[in-house]
Amino acid sequence: MSARSATRTEQVYTRLRNDILAGRLQPGARLPFAELAQRYGGSMSAIREGLQRLVEEGIVVSEPQLGFRVVAVSADDLHDLTVARCEIEGLALRYAIMHGDLAWESEIVAAAYALERTPVQSDDADQSMSDEWIGAHRRFHQALIAGCPNKRLRAIASSLRDAAELYRHWSRRAEQPTREVDAEHGAMVEAVLARDADLATQLLEQHLRTTAELFLDRVSGHGEPAAVLLSE
Repeated sequence: MSARSATRTEQVYTRLRNDILAGRLQPGARLPFAELAQRYGGSMSAIREGLQRLVEEGIVVSEPQLGFRVVAVSADDLHDLTVARCEIEGLALRYAIMHGDLAWESEIVAAAYALERTPVQSDDADQSMSDEWIGAHRRFHQALIAGCPNKRLRAIASSLRDAAELYRHWSRRAEQPTREVDAEHGAMVEAVLARDADLATQLLEQHLRTTAELFLDRVSGHGEPAAVLLSE
């Protein structure tokens, strides 16, 4: 693959991934090659490679004879995902606190600073999450566990976090004005810098579970399953 083709493939993958995680391509939506090529201007090979990468990340599903679709969301899946994230990210965070150095601490502080100052909403008419905030939020959570020396734990945590971004988009629409997400992030940073593993993992778990509960509250408040809710 030429350098130009590689760059174009990366651009298609990044735009497709951002549109899924921001909710512009809804959970469960089909992803026909022709429509994606028209939308992103890439070749069929670039589209296919981007989709395969997203399948590996767990946010796109490949179905024999049917093609690709965005992974669907459900209350049961969210419960399983949240439990897995609490366990895996909590363990990775404990290891990071044990082994992280000054450079690791500095990256956490820088990531938290950038996240706090990045607008959450985009300028789109549908007020979806901005690509910048999605990136800043990902960087922050990656920074928290970057000090963990176990590469497999970090990789699993990253994959689970990507899957959770779909739920984050919908939970944002249910959040109460009183929820102070920046304060939640700040408390985690303070606990990590104090090397208080018990408190840091407790705060992380509370943070993850609150997001899940907001989504479930939104679903139950409509009296409809998630699949119906997403058609709004």
